[in-house]
Amino acid sequence: MTETYDVVVIGGGTAGLSAALVLGRARRRTLVVDAGEPRNAPAVHMQGYLSRDGMPPAEFLAEGRREIEGYGVELLRDRAVDVARDSAGEFDVTLAAGGTVHARRLVVTTGLADELPPVPGVAERFGRDVIHCPYCHGWEVRDQAFGVLASTPLSVHQALMVSQWSKDVTLFLHTVGEAELSGEDLRRLAAAGVVVVPSEVAGLVVHGDRLTGVRLVDGTTHDRSVLFVAPRAVPRTGLLERLGAELLETPFGAYPVVDATGLTTVPGVWAAGNAMGFAEQVVNAASGGYRAAATLNGELLFADLDAAVAREQH
Repeated sequence: MTETYDVVVIGGGTAGLSAALVLGRARRRTLVVDAGEPRNAPAVHMQGYLSRDGMPPAEFLAEGRREIEGYGVELLRDRAVDVARDSAGEFDVTLAAGGTVHARRLVVTTGLADELPPVPGVAERFGRDVIHCPYCHGWEVRDQAFGVLASTPLSVHQALMVSQWSKDVTLFLHTVGEAELSGEDLRRLAAAGVVVVPSEVAGLVVHGDRLTGVRLVDGTTHDRSVLFVAPRAVPRTGLLERLGAELLETPFGAYPVVDATGLTTVPGVWAAGNAMGFAEQVVNAASGGYRAAATLNGELLFADLDAAVAREQH
C-alpha cells in the first residue's frame, strides 16, 4: 500500500529540514525525500548564519537530520521523479527507487544547480579560491588579489560589490565586449579602482594547489589569488512545472510565483529556499522553510476542523 503523509518535503537541504523540523514539532506525519545534492556541497564552510558561522555545510545538514528524527520525521534517501495532483487536491509522489508516497500537502525545496563558466580549472577549484558570493566568502579572502570573470554585463555589478573586500580587483571581460559596458559602468569601475582587462580567459594558473593567476588567450598572465565567477543558475523546477505552477522569468532563471509564505499557484504546494529564488542564502532558506511549514500546518488544521463541522451538520 502507498504510504500516506500529512506532508512530503521534497529536498533535504536547509529549507527542507527547517520545514520538517517545524512540521515534526507540530505532530504532523512528515517525510523528507532527499537526493543528497546540496548546492553548497563544494564549500568548506558556510558563513553569515548566526551561531553557526564557519560551520561545514555537511556538518550543519547532519545536525539538522538528527534533529528532525527526534520528532519522528522520516528521511528517505531517494529522488522524487514525478508528482501528480489527484481529484481530492492531494498528491502522489513517484520515487526513483520505485513506488509512490501520498501527501496531503507538499513542500518543494529542490533548489538549483550552478552551471559554471567553461574555463579550464574553474570547476575544480569552485568553493575554494574560485568563488561567487562575497557575503559567503568575502571576509575569508579579504585584501587578496581578486579577479572577476565576466560572463554577462551584469558581472560589472559583481566586480563593484567585491571591491568592498579588496582594493585590488581586476575584471576580466572574457566573452563580454567592451561596448556592452555602459558609461555609468565604466565610471563606477574607475571610481572603485577596478582594472578592466578586455581579453578572453584561457585558464587558471595553479601552484601547490593554490590559485596564483589567470591566463589569457594571448598567453599573458595576471597574478590573482582569488577568482569570482557568476555561475548560471539552473532552477530545479521540473516537479513544480508538472503540477502546473506558474513561473516567473528573471535574469537568473524561471522561479515559481509564490506569496509571502512560499505558497505557489498550485493549492497545497509550497516552495522554499533556492527553489523559489536565486538569492536565498542558508539563513533565508531556513526562515523560508519555517514560514512555509507553519502556514501549511495551520491550513491543514482548519481544513480538518471545517471538515469535522461539515460532517456534524450532515
